Amino acid sequence: MKKRRKIIITIICVVVIGIVLGVVLTRGTSPESALTTVNVTRGDIVKTVLADGSLEMPNKAYLSFGATGTVEEVLVDEGNNVTEGQVLARLDAPSLESSVEMAQAQYETAQINLMKTIYPHYTTEEGTDMPGVWLALEEAQDNLEQAQELLDEGRIEEAQVLLDLIEGNLSKAEEKSIARTFQLPWSVKLLELQLDIARANLDAAELNLEKAVIVAPFDGVVADITITEGKEISTATLATPAISLVDTSEIEMRGFIDEIDIAMVQLGQEANILLDALPDEEIEGRVAFISPIGTTLIGVVSYDTIITLENPVAELRDSMSATAEIIIERRDDVLSIPNRAIRGTLENPMVVVLVDGQQEEREITLGLTDGINTEVLSGLQEGEKVILPTSEERPDGFFMM
Repeated sequence: MKKRRKIIITIICVVVIGIVLGVVLTRGTSPESALTTVNVTRGDIVKTVLADGSLEMPNKAYLSFGATGTVEEVLVDEGNNVTEGQVLARLDAPSLESSVEMAQAQYETAQINLMKTIYPHYTTEEGTDMPGVWLALEEAQDNLEQAQELLDEGRIEEAQVLLDLIEGNLSKAEEKSIARTFQLPWSVKLLELQLDIARANLDAAELNLEKAVIVAPFDGVVADITITEGKEISTATLATPAISLVDTSEIEMRGFIDEIDIAMVQLGQEANILLDALPDEEIEGRVAFISPIGTTLIGVVSYDTIITLENPVAELRDSMSATAEIIIERRDDVLSIPNRAIRGTLENPMVVVLVDGQQEEREITLGLTDGINTEVLSGLQEGEKVILPTSEERPDGFFMM
């Protein structure tokens, strides 16, 4: 019983002491000491628009065979650097090689058969009357020499007649130089047709043989290999990529911009790219493409945007998550205050300034904002203290974007 009374007395004493201390502390606190102020400072204000997306290496190729067969050779490993035109893998395709050899033989035979005819006398189906050209030019030369002699003798009228003849000689030479169609014998035309067919068969056989080889279409790095030597490539697996190739020298960011911000974004604008995987790296970029077609997802419209990277680092990888801060406008070395210090309305903004311990309301003119701080064009000076509203106070209708 005594122990219980002692506990109750102790609790009462603690409560009383707390009340007394609260009163003393309250009486000792001045109104000015409870105020929170910020200094008017100079700095840079940068207005940006965000684009969320990921990095992309746009030059990628998923290579596969175009013919069935057994994989004879895989000539590269994952991670190898390859050059355009380099053979990466090939099939064991003896039947295709035989087809090429047979088509080549047929083509050469057709050529021989054609040359054994009167074909050598006709270079093409069209010919030029070269003798007629030469004769007309020789006549023109003779007439020119005679006209010169007549002019030397002063016989101008007779010389003029010869000059008119020269003009006719040149017109005849031009007419003779125009190609005319000559009718070839039917036997020659048939052999020409057989040669064309043999050439087409050879081209088709060589194309089929090319399908049994995988060749690098550009310089790049082998990113993935799904085939091994001895593996059978069937009709069902033709569409499956055998080797994946990527050009690591070219990388860009592809992101999406909200429809509210898209009107402010222009081609060529600078951007700072932030990466989740490399938080210490800040990559510079530039807007290279803005899609005119919007994409709607859950009622939100956004626009595809491509940003080229101007200072890529070796650690960048395809598909890394990225956020781009596209610079819309900036002001350097300007007076600024936090948005939360601004009161009033957008039309009539104001602040409360602490001057010699006294609160003074002051109208201000605002400039550019980055959403956190805002440029002050007039009404404040550097170093002045602006009072922040308390939690009970709210800016009267003021809201900065």
